[in-house]
This record gives sequence, structure tokens and C-alpha cells, in this order.
Amino acid sequence: MNDSIFNVNQQNSSVDAKIVAGLERIGEVFRTLLWQQSRMTGLSPIQIQVLLFLAFHEPAKCRIGYLAEEFNLTKPTISDAVKVLVQKELLVRVVDPFDSRSHSLQLTTAGQEIVEQTGSFANGISQLIGKMDGRQKTVLYESLFTLIYGLHQHGLIAVQRMCKTCVHYQYDGQIHYCGLLKIPLEADLLRLDCPEHTHA
Repeated sequence: MNDSIFNVNQQNSSVDAKIVAGLERIGEVFRTLLWQQSRMTGLSPIQIQVLLFLAFHEPAKCRIGYLAEEFNLTKPTISDAVKVLVQKELLVRVVDPFDSRSHSLQLTTAGQEIVEQTGSFANGISQLIGKMDGRQKTVLYESLFTLIYGLHQHGLIAVQRMCKTCVHYQYDGQIHYCGLLKIPLEADLLRLDCPEHTHA
């Protein structure tokens, strides 16, 4: 019990614990902002997240199974969220022309309007980050990138479309390199969600 990062004495004597506590507070901000959107739209936070994901990802990723992995939820949980969104006419199911048992999900015009309404919920955080100087931002991003990759390696984040998990990524111990774009990747060019990602 004494070694919990939520124990203030433990926290104040460990930089590691302070960082984890700080990340927990930032996570709480995202949850609060999502719940605010939830109250305004009458949708649950996961329904909003599903709409936002579908708006910005290719049809191959807009399927129940992929969404379940993306959000680390069961297929029935995602299916229930999608069912409500279809009933509210925010989504439609598009049958795969090559496999009638398979379908992808597509936003309706009303669904796109919800995305426009909710898609900026984290802009306040972005504005605060924008006030940091360039070096601070690069160090912060590099640290987050490394942490997210580590969480993925430990199975705590299921789906990652980041450079380090891509077949095109190369690293010689000094320089990150994208074999697809054929460019060296400075820290701020490393991607967390790459449209061209192919899992290694």
C-alpha cells in the first residue's frame, strides 16, 4: 500500500511516481472533456470516440473487429455502441461487395455534423502545448512516443500505427528512417498514427 503512486509521500519522493500521477491527471482531463461532449450530444463517450475514429480512418479500419481492438473493448460492447449510432442515423453499414457477411461503417451527414461539433474537444490542451517552446515540445513528444511504444510492447495498448511498429521503419542506433517515404525522421516527424502504416 505504501508504494502506491497515489500515496503522496511515495509520490513526492519519486520522479517516476510524479510522472505517472501527472499522466493520470491529464487522462482525467480527457475523460472530463469527453463527458462534457456526451452531455451536449446525448451520446456516450465511446460513441463519440467511434464517430471520431471513423471520420479520419480508411474503410478497412472502420469495422467492428478493428474498433474493438483499437479501443481495447469487446466486440459486443462496440457492437452495442454502433447499433445505437445506426439507430440514431449517425452511421450506416456498408456491405463488402466481395463478402456479403462483412461490412464497414460509414458516417452519415448527421454523423459528420456530430464530428464537426465534437472533434475540437481537446483544442484547449493543444493551445496550451502550443505555448511551449520548440525544444520543450520535441522533448515531450519524444518521451510520450517512447512511453506509448513501451505500453504497446507490454500489451497495454493493443493497436498501434506508429513508426516503430511499421515494416518501413529503420533505426541504426542514431537515425530514425522511413523506408516508404525515404526520409530520415527527426523526433517531431515520428508518427503515432500513420495512414501508410504496415505492421512489421
